[in-house]
Order: sequence, then C-alpha cells, then structure tokens
Amino acid sequence: MTDQENCLRVTTRLAKKRAAETMADLESQKQPKKRVVLGELPNVSNIVPATKDLDSEPPKQKNRTKKKVKKVAATKPNSATKEDVGEILDDPQMCGAYVSEIYEYLREMEVQAKRRPLPDYIENVQKDVTPNMRGILVDWLVEVSEEYKLCSDTLFMCISYIDRFLSTNALNRQRLQLLGVSSMLVASKYEEISPPNVEDFCYITDNTYTKQEVVKMEADLLKHLNYELGSPTIKTFLRSLTRVAQEDYKKTSNLELEFLGYYLAELSLLDYRCVKFLPSLVAASVMFLSRFTLRPKSHPWNSALQQFSGYKPADLKECVHILHDLQSSRRGGSLVAVREKYKLHKFKFVSSLPSHQEIPDSFFEDVKDS
Repeated sequence: MTDQENCLRVTTRLAKKRAAETMADLESQKQPKKRVVLGELPNVSNIVPATKDLDSEPPKQKNRTKKKVKKVAATKPNSATKEDVGEILDDPQMCGAYVSEIYEYLREMEVQAKRRPLPDYIENVQKDVTPNMRGILVDWLVEVSEEYKLCSDTLFMCISYIDRFLSTNALNRQRLQLLGVSSMLVASKYEEISPPNVEDFCYITDNTYTKQEVVKMEADLLKHLNYELGSPTIKTFLRSLTRVAQEDYKKTSNLELEFLGYYLAELSLLDYRCVKFLPSLVAASVMFLSRFTLRPKSHPWNSALQQFSGYKPADLKECVHILHDLQSSRRGGSLVAVREKYKLHKFKFVSSLPSHQEIPDSFFEDVKDS
C-alpha cells in the first residue's frame, strides 16, 4: 500500500471520528429540558426537629461535637492584620487602587430603600403566599438556573427581584411560579451573554403559562422595579471578602473555602428570615461560618476581615445561627436543590462537609488587633 493510500485511510478515519463526535453533540443537545409544574404550593413547615437531625448524624460527628472548644485568640492562627489588607488587595483583578471606594459605594447602594425588600412583607403584604412557598420557589429556581447553565449572579439577582416585587404586590399562589420565571428572564437578560428566551421559560413550567403571560409579568416587574436592575447582592460582596479570607489558608483549601461560601450563600436564599439582612452582612456571615466549618477550633474572624467588611463578630451572630441551621438541615431540610448542586466533584463536595453542632459564644466576641 502506498504512502498516499495510508494517508487517505488515516484521513478517512479522522473524518469518521469527527462525524461521530458531531452526532453525539447533536444528540446531547436534543435531550429534553426538565419541565416542572409547581402547582398547588403546600402550606407546611420546613422546620425539621432538632432531635431528628441529631439522631441522623454519624456517631463520629456526635463525638466530635462533645469536645469543649477553648477560646482562641483572634490573631492565631488567623493572623491577618489591618496592615495586610492593602497587600491582600494588591491585585489588578481586585482593583486595589480604588477598591475601598467601590466597596463604600456598594454599601451605600445596598441600603437604598428602592433596592431593599421589606423585611416583613409576607406578614404585612401577602395574603396567599407563605415563607414555605417562597422557599419551594427558590429551590426550584436553583434547578432552573442549573438546567440552563446560568451564572450564580443571575440567581441572586432573580431572588432579589422577587422579594422586591412581593414587598408591595399581593400575589396569588398560582402566579408565584410565573413571577419566578419572569424574574429569572429579566435577570438573565441583565447578567447573561446568551440568555434563554421566553419560550424556554414557558417550557420549563410545562407550559403552565403562555408566552403572553410571561411577557406581561416581565413588564409589570420592570415597571415596579422602575428599571433599577443593578443592585449589589450577597455574591457581589462575597467575591472580595473571600479573597481577604483566603490569605491565611493553604492554597489547597482556598477553593474549598470559596465553594463552601457560595454554597452557604445560596442556602441563605431559601430562608425568608435572611431577607431582613443586608447582602453585605449575609456575605460576612457566610464567610464566618465557612471558616468555622473548615477550622472549628480556630477563631473564624480577624481584624483584616473586620476592617474590610465593617462588621464585628457580634453583628453577625443572628445571621450566622440561621445559616448554621440551614447547613445542618435543622431548617429547609426538604429543599435539596442547593445541597445536591454542591455535592458534585467540581464544587469539592462542600455540601457533604460535616456541620458542627454548636458555635462557641466566645467566637462572637470582638477580635483584638495583633
């Protein structure tokens, strides 16, 4: 056989291989998207009795939580200081030259009334929507964002729009899913390069709503928000805070800390009690609990984190305990989308990390400068 024939045979095999790969890609793209109808949202509690949760814990974890944790000085081993903040942020991607101005601007923006939901809107505004229904909707929207491969910023913006709309508009529970997909549509248009179209969001609800209904709700939402779509979210603050928090961690655990923070931040979206907290405070609480989860015997806060975030440990106590209840499934145990999402290898299985039973009160005392 000549060299020319050999070359032709190799070329033909490569062509067949490429054709097979192309067909496989096309087949995978044809896989139908999950369609879900929320239907009648049950008005039941998601609270799991603490005794049930403790009984389900593995013995090893129980034994570990029985040990007394001694008070640890804030500077050891978490020894980052105020002077270190400048060095930590000396990174072009962190915009170190004007990061303080950016952070100050975001803090001013997050407290503006037009960008904040009412902390008690379900009790005072809604007649047919409960905290549990809201949690079910958020849990489902996490699945939708995964189905369409949307970035997490889109999810956080979407929930912000929902809470702001519900703060002044009483809604029937049958239209709650419509508000959810319309909010996701608006957030996708704001955040995504190639957002899903209206038909995609109709399809994902098993065509419970028509295209016209989704567009109409989208218009109502935009009008209510006065087209003020760009607001800082928990994720906005968590990015910078994670960079500061990673300084005294080994490189191998940096990703684990980052993914654990994202996991806890998304869990916070499920609980209506977190609506009253500013996004920056939730982000700081997320980082506090993340560091405690990975190093339960070390003080999770230090002067650098306190200086950068503007929060003392005592400021975070209530929010941290709510997040801890969510992490340990004492609340929201039936809402599994976020937990399943972060059980994957690409997220370092952070949702499977053990949740320590108690956080020492000493960790909420003021940190001292080193």
